[in-house]
Amino acid sequence: MNSFDAKVGGPLHAADLDILQVNVGLRCNQACIHCHLECSPARDEVMSAETMHRIAGLADAIRPKLVDITGGAPELNPNLRGFVAALADAGHTVQVRTNLSAMEEPGCGDYPEFFAEKGVGLVASMPCYLEENVDRMRGEHCYASSIRMLKRLNGLGYGRGEGLTLDLVFNPGGPALPPGQACLEQDYKREMASRHGVVFDRLLTITNLPIGRFMKTLKSEGGDAEYMHLLDSSFNPATVSGLMCRHQVNVGWDGRLYDCDFNQALGLPLADGAPSSLDEFDLTAMVERVIVTGPHCLGCTAGAGSSCGGALDG
Repeated sequence: MNSFDAKVGGPLHAADLDILQVNVGLRCNQACIHCHLECSPARDEVMSAETMHRIAGLADAIRPKLVDITGGAPELNPNLRGFVAALADAGHTVQVRTNLSAMEEPGCGDYPEFFAEKGVGLVASMPCYLEENVDRMRGEHCYASSIRMLKRLNGLGYGRGEGLTLDLVFNPGGPALPPGQACLEQDYKREMASRHGVVFDRLLTITNLPIGRFMKTLKSEGGDAEYMHLLDSSFNPATVSGLMCRHQVNVGWDGRLYDCDFNQALGLPLADGAPSSLDEFDLTAMVERVIVTGPHCLGCTAGAGSSCGGALDG
């Protein structure tokens, strides 16, 4: 039994399958210091159109409440438009996770209008409302590009309570837990409006998990043990019922199945007895599966908790 299972009192089990999360590739126009998948412009792993077609068919069969598309920068997958169109036209609720600046890359400039036309919800990474902090985490000029894109999205109706949802995502800049989501959202809304005239729907706070580039940085600075102690000592049992792995399945760019995007980053497949790929998908087995866990999972249960949908407690 690993340290996480000991905290939750034994193996963690799935509860349902409300979300089909799809990672369409690891190619990205940025190389953020906190990226758990270590995405960058140098990565060439992208999901094929054939795999997307199979996933669209799976979505039609199981009818999840949400198809959550992530990356990398999803916009850099040349097959994304057809995938999103197929899902949206079939009546699925579709959400794309974007770093915003990818929509200024060559060939991606029409994505804001395309997403708006298809009614796609957007979850946009914006780790701070201060330019120097964002550029330090994500690269020079990323903040300015993000603000330009947010203004453009607002102009299309995103973030204005008119049906086109625009959520922002905060990650701490270092080895600390996020502050309270509700209070930080108020700060973000005030600062983004006063500085740039930008509006959005919700702020989601996500804890940096001890994997990928973030963990490599911690180890190089000798702070990995201290951060793991912080996560362990901040365990909050109220977060367990809402853990995202219990309510979703993650599909990797190559069609392999995982409990979450973090397990995908670590190469941790589903537990024995659960399907390992799209070809073997079985809804009953998925809902009844045991979740594969490890010490990194403590990042999702620390403090107010963390998931792709933000804080889990309060």
